[in-house]
Formats: sequence, C-alpha cells, structure tokens
Amino acid sequence: MKVILELIRILAVCLILGSIMSAIMNIVYRLFSVDITNTNGAFLVGIAIFILLFVLYRNKLQFSGWFYDGRGKTKLSKKVSGSLISFSILLFVLAPFIH
Repeated sequence: MKVILELIRILAVCLILGSIMSAIMNIVYRLFSVDITNTNGAFLVGIAIFILLFVLYRNKLQFSGWFYDGRGKTKLSKKVSGSLISFSILLFVLAPFIH
C-alpha cells in the first residue's frame, strides 16, 4: 500500500510541477516571439522538463516522502546530475529550431 501511495505522490508532483514548468517555458518562448505549440519542439521541451523533474526527485523529493522507506534511496552523483541538467538546457535551447 505504501508503494502505491508513493507512486500517487510522484504522479501528483510530476503533474503539478510539470504544468508549472511548462507554463513558465511557454512564457519565456513568447518573450522571444517563438511559438513551439504543435511542433516537435514542444516534445523536446516535455522531455527536458521530465529530465529536470527526475533529477529533482532523485536528489531532493525522494527523501521527503511520507509513505515509502525502500532501499536504493541515494542521490544522483554530481556528474550525472550536471550532465542531465545540461542536456535539459540544451533541449530547451534547441526546441524552437525543431519543426
């Protein structure tokens, strides 16, 4: 039961933070007069947001869970975290150029 509650928490975090991050990125792109809706660039932004949420969860949120105390609760290494964040930023930058 604890695992199911933790999965529901993960889904809620992904939906809420993912929506907020998506809205922020849409505002940023509109500031530069770029519209990525209904393009492959929007897919890249979604992947970038998912990667950032993964890093956030593995490095911070998994330790604040109320329900699951399972094994394997370790942070990502700084090298892996940095690489994933850099890749996400690259996807954000490339997204307007992909049609």
